[in-house]
Amino acid sequence: MPDTADLSDERSRASRPLPKAGIMDIHAYVPGKAKAEGVENPIKLSANENILGSSPKAREAYVAAADSMHMYPDPRASILRTAIAEKFRLEPERLIFGCGSDEVFAILQQAYLEPGDNIVQGEYGFAAYAIGAHAQQAEVRMAKEPGYRIDVDEVLKCVDERTRIVFIANPGNPTGTWIPFSEVRRLHEALPPSVILVLDGAYGEFALDPQFDDGLDLARTASNVVVTHTFSKLHGLAALRVGWGYAPSEIIAAMDRIRLPFNTTIAAQRAAVAALEDEDFQKRSIDFVEQWRPWLSQQLGGLGLDVVLPSAANFLLVGFPKEPGRTAVEAEAFLASKGLLVRGVSNYGLPDHIRITIGLEEHNRAVIDALAEFLRR
Repeated sequence: MPDTADLSDERSRASRPLPKAGIMDIHAYVPGKAKAEGVENPIKLSANENILGSSPKAREAYVAAADSMHMYPDPRASILRTAIAEKFRLEPERLIFGCGSDEVFAILQQAYLEPGDNIVQGEYGFAAYAIGAHAQQAEVRMAKEPGYRIDVDEVLKCVDERTRIVFIANPGNPTGTWIPFSEVRRLHEALPPSVILVLDGAYGEFALDPQFDDGLDLARTASNVVVTHTFSKLHGLAALRVGWGYAPSEIIAAMDRIRLPFNTTIAAQRAAVAALEDEDFQKRSIDFVEQWRPWLSQQLGGLGLDVVLPSAANFLLVGFPKEPGRTAVEAEAFLASKGLLVRGVSNYGLPDHIRITIGLEEHNRAVIDALAEFLRR
């Protein structure tokens, strides 16, 4: 790493303001496509949004909040804090809220990372982890994921005396794979107590296997576990950007020192509370994914796409041949030409795959028909 004194001198002598070291080397986050050239109103299956929309109760709460647009939101998000604490039996003072769980990750890294520190994540881990670490001039270590899933032993190989945070998305994005809680516990027991283990549960509500656990019970007693969730996926509030974390009081206290005071809006807080109460919508959303995820997986396999990973999320990661004319990049472009937007994941080190959000019945059938046409060409 360059000497910080030399860099400071260089910035002082510069003819224009220069960002700190490493900022311009960060690869900015690339969202899923929302437009297709020459296609009006394409079907968006590129961002893992809830295809059923959001709870009617949440929409009503959002609209009702219009009368409060002139007011600052409650900086403590008290109504949402109380609702989550009651639903999950958590201590309200150990919760923190952010503009999506992305902001919770960023606040945590700002509070705990210094230049020369490192984080560890899976090699196919969510891009926001690395962005937050690089912004603090920390190193990002990628643990191998054999079989496209987190491997505890590979993670532990990357941990050293400068490791401050380990990020585990369970289920993972963009893979959709998961590890049982017994492996999460094994990882936690092997980590030094000075290392924070972050369990990102963005898709946890879709993982119904009895061996899965989001880690909230572990976080109740552990001094170094942070569990995060979001309202963007199951609850369908992606536009409102509400995420939350549960952690030891000491970690929350450090994060709250630097959290922006009004980082969740009145409308978002009220809609999130209403969404949390609407268990019928939640069940309908989960049941829908449970119905169409295996169907889509079977149909893709029937097309000869034999690298269809078992997924515990609301999307599938699909492998394509390297053969010209049948590649993942070409498949993504072909689907876009038909008005079907899926997610290429080359930026995640998966150039031979695309990620497909579970859509409505007509969307899923259209994807299969289009891919069958693509592979016949």
